[in-house]
Amino acid sequence: MSWPGPAEIALYVAIGGLMGALYFLLLLQAVRLQTARARSTPIVALYLARIAVAVVGFWIVAQRGASPLVLAFAGFLAARFVIQRHIETR
Repeated sequence: MSWPGPAEIALYVAIGGLMGALYFLLLLQAVRLQTARARSTPIVALYLARIAVAVVGFWIVAQRGASPLVLAFAGFLAARFVIQRHIETR
């Protein structure tokens, strides 16, 4: 097992960041709908989409090996941090 080069590192971190951004934005939208007492159908759809993004995305990355998976997870967590900070400053 070899560590990926700089271009691959950036690629996997970016993929994880995109997955994380989508995941947490879907979560934000679902929570907003819940607090607005919206119908349950769109809320459930958002939750299922959120889980599908994470499971499918990480499964695809995991096919490339452990180091890409760790890098993608780092990007995923970085997206969480960015979105959380953005929401707190509003």
